[in-house]
Amino acid sequence: MKFSDLQNAVKTAAAIRCRIRLQPAGGEGDKVFPPTYAGAVYAMEMRRVPGCDDLIRCVLLDSVQSQANRAEEALQDAVDEGRIKIPVVEVDFSDIPIVDPGSEDEGLYEPIGRVSSLEAPHRIADAILRDSELDGKPFRSTDEGRKIIMATLRNATPLFELCPTALVYGIWDSTGPKGGLGVKFQRAIVSEIVGIDAALGVKTSSRMDPLAIQLKAGPVYQGIDGTWTTNLDEAAIDKKSKKPSLVGKEGKPSEVNHGNIAPSLSDTARNPLVENGERIYLAGGVTIKYAEQTTVLSLPALRRLRFPLDSKSKSDAETNLAAQTVLAALALCGAVLAAERGLDLRSRCLLCVTDKPKWELLDGAGGDPKPFELTPTQAIELLNQAIKEAKSKKLPWREEPLLMKPAKKLIDLVRKSQELAVKSGADEGGE
Repeated sequence: MKFSDLQNAVKTAAAIRCRIRLQPAGGEGDKVFPPTYAGAVYAMEMRRVPGCDDLIRCVLLDSVQSQANRAEEALQDAVDEGRIKIPVVEVDFSDIPIVDPGSEDEGLYEPIGRVSSLEAPHRIADAILRDSELDGKPFRSTDEGRKIIMATLRNATPLFELCPTALVYGIWDSTGPKGGLGVKFQRAIVSEIVGIDAALGVKTSSRMDPLAIQLKAGPVYQGIDGTWTTNLDEAAIDKKSKKPSLVGKEGKPSEVNHGNIAPSLSDTARNPLVENGERIYLAGGVTIKYAEQTTVLSLPALRRLRFPLDSKSKSDAETNLAAQTVLAALALCGAVLAAERGLDLRSRCLLCVTDKPKWELLDGAGGDPKPFELTPTQAIELLNQAIKEAKSKKLPWREEPLLMKPAKKLIDLVRKSQELAVKSGADEGGE
């Protein structure tokens, strides 16, 4: 795809899409594990699949939200590696000690480092950025922070300047000064991965302890020192019962991860749910006929956005087109760079591409989809050309991160949370 092709598409086309056929890395029929939701269940539904007259049971392998996060992670990597330069807001925790240096607890706390608008769950509207400071002032009280409140569909320039990915992947400033009436933009690009013709599996568990610690070696008590012990003299006393406090309900060695676990089926495998007469096993993985990743970029969603050069003037068609083209190129770049990183979605869910990615342009006037190729190098070049054109129209574009520091109250909250996490680990036997 050439830059002129992308510009013309942004003007009149309906969408750009890509469908990719996938298989587990272990080959056809290998088990994969979808994400689990409340109750250890998978997101399953009956879908219509091309070429099949009957409804086919499908399982969600990666959601729209997760796919957006993966694209943003890929863009963050590209920024860090110097492959692209896009506006990013960063909060730097790296020189903020969570505990006093030299403290005996120093090694127990994981350093946070940097959190950017590409990593925060709610992008530039995230509470982490809201509760940070720019030049010693609360972010939302600065000129830059107030720009978020000014953004609308008719004036998307403030977000284009500070966090254009919010216009691509969506944003809702629900925790800002306006609450639920805060700035809200829909996702322009959506992607998901679905497993087709899914058969549910069974979950098993087992462990052989090389120390051969037996059940009768217990009971195991909560220790006075915050770990665990088998010595009554070293056991903590339960405040209610006034007796030595057991680890877990029965003080089994397995409560502190020692001893064998006999090979067994999970509880849900022994006692499956029954749905329409069918036995449903939970969290035991699935086998699928194949998986498919579908990515769709809505060009009308971008055309709705307007980009005046200041809040008092109206936007013009050329400036709008330049900004919209940047967003389209940014969306494509995120999708292609995410694919470049591979599809290791989670433990035991590594997928591989079986067919060449099929990028297609859907004309707004109908007709056959127009196929095109898009490599990471080509996507980055499209983005760079679009940025150059936007700059020529005087649109604001930051190439260096906007750096902030966490506010003291945020640091205190993080410190207390980490202290509780360490204490919780000690209370559970130090495991």
